[in-house]
Amino acid sequence: MDKRIAIIGSGFAGLAAAAVLAQKGFQVTIYEKNDQAGGRARIWGKDGFSFDMGPSWYWMPDVFENYFKLFNKNVSDFYELKRLDPGYRIFFEKDDQLDISAGMDNLEALFEYHEPGSATKLKEFLKQAEYKYQVGMGEYVFRPSHSITEFIDWRLIRESFKIQMLTSMSSHVRKYFKNPKLIKLLEFPVLFLGATPQNTPAMYSMMNYADLVLGTWYPLNGMNEIVKAMVKIAQDQGVKIILNAEVTHIEVDQKKAKGINTSQGFFAADVIVSGADYQHTDQKLLNKADRSYTEKYWNTRVMSPSSLLYYVGLNKKVEGIQHHNLFFDEDFEKHSYEIYEKPQWPSRPLFYVSCTSKTDDNVAPEGCENLFFLIPIAPGLKDDEETREYYFDLMITRFERIIGQKIKDAIILKRSYALNDFKSDYYSFKGNAYGLANTLSQTAFFKPKMRSKKVENLFFTGQLTVPGPGVPPSIISGQVVAKEVEKYLKT
Repeated sequence: MDKRIAIIGSGFAGLAAAAVLAQKGFQVTIYEKNDQAGGRARIWGKDGFSFDMGPSWYWMPDVFENYFKLFNKNVSDFYELKRLDPGYRIFFEKDDQLDISAGMDNLEALFEYHEPGSATKLKEFLKQAEYKYQVGMGEYVFRPSHSITEFIDWRLIRESFKIQMLTSMSSHVRKYFKNPKLIKLLEFPVLFLGATPQNTPAMYSMMNYADLVLGTWYPLNGMNEIVKAMVKIAQDQGVKIILNAEVTHIEVDQKKAKGINTSQGFFAADVIVSGADYQHTDQKLLNKADRSYTEKYWNTRVMSPSSLLYYVGLNKKVEGIQHHNLFFDEDFEKHSYEIYEKPQWPSRPLFYVSCTSKTDDNVAPEGCENLFFLIPIAPGLKDDEETREYYFDLMITRFERIIGQKIKDAIILKRSYALNDFKSDYYSFKGNAYGLANTLSQTAFFKPKMRSKKVENLFFTGQLTVPGPGVPPSIISGQVVAKEVEKYLKT
């Protein structure tokens, strides 16, 4: 077909949309602002160290397999996937930790040890979670959610109650378990959804099924291997990817987009799909008359947290940590309050540490360690070097105390990344890291629409529209928008 499709951004959603549309015969070009594809899943390396800059958790392996199968490929054609066991370690204090096993027998024993009788409850909880996963991933996420009418179907309405769209994750977990450590373990995955357990629908206990049953995986050489695989698939379908091509304006005439202005010139298009930050596209790339939403609308959205990140290289090995490590030695509720209720720099934050060199010999020089530190923070805060240094010292001091080892003197590489970087690199609204929070009032058809309300051939994909934040949902978002574009062009 001679229809030209311009896709803004080469994140997971943009790459997925591009490949599916090119497979249908359309002429597809991706325009990427930065010097490498992948959006937030870029890679950074120096002095023999290699760091995934963004996503570090590989969950829902079925979503990746199903995507590759669209092109008669398998994950194994592109990268080696390893299941982590334990999937991760939770530190509550020094000498007080939980290892989350890849085996159900060990998990049940862990629950039973901390709360007698809870192994049976865990089975029941996960059976429900599996049902939600099957319904949610099978029925809900592949709907474009243009309007509520897509969900007015008695079977789906019944399913909505069965998968607990209207109950909070917090109350759902507490219905089954009383032990605070087990509760924290089960509430932790919703942090990926950008909201507190109190404001997240219990439907998302499907994340517990993804975590505890489907498991935590790692692609050898890092998460950027997924990007490389998706780039290869897209290019094999005929997609052209232009790097260092920042889109500066979408040209619209009589409610129809004609093309895009970029740092490399003007490119005409019959359809535009924006995988860039939705708010940036809506408010900065379009004239006021062509915007779907107002400035007030965006300022009243509940955004997911941002992240204060550090990429750290050590000249020695660290004992006592796993590939993924959660440090829950401070008050979860207080940290959440300082992100969502009264946004401020956290007083005593929880944090996460990834050490990919525990699994992969290719990410650090021999005898060295590759550490990725993350502190969730509120979006929209003032970000400066002094603040970053303060939190690095605070976190490293706690890290050293809990693991019982000194590492400060072993640091030979360090880079920080926070709000200002998310804004400058991705035009991320308020510097958020994960898009919109998945609260009930921002789920499905309550999200910003996948199709522009004002420009008939402009579509949106990625973490600020349906189905939501995260790598698997973004890949699905690209597939869904591709179908919508195909429908539009056929009519």
